[in-house]
Amino acid sequence: MKKTKVSFNPVKLDYSCELMRALAHPLRLQILEYIDENESVNVNKIYHALNIEQSVTSQHLSILRLAGVILTEKVGKYVHCKINYESCSRAEVAVRNFMNYNKKSA
Repeated sequence: MKKTKVSFNPVKLDYSCELMRALAHPLRLQILEYIDENESVNVNKIYHALNIEQSVTSQHLSILRLAGVILTEKVGKYVHCKINYESCSRAEVAVRNFMNYNKKSA
């Protein structure tokens, strides 16, 4: 039997793990949904609207930003967040491909 060598690009694998981890949390998904409904929104509005502590909101937004899921822009004293739809689309395609591969393998 012939063995197949599998190799992964560690940088892409790390990024993929961070992206999936960022999208796997229910509160972060709720934050993303709120941002999506409002296109661009400042951090204060997010934690007030979702009734979350400011520090908790900032931690979750930081994870989303580091994963490339949201983009931030400082406008005066406020930080505005918007969704990076390109990054979300890549995650959706990757998950869909993975699910289709598993269906074929089963």
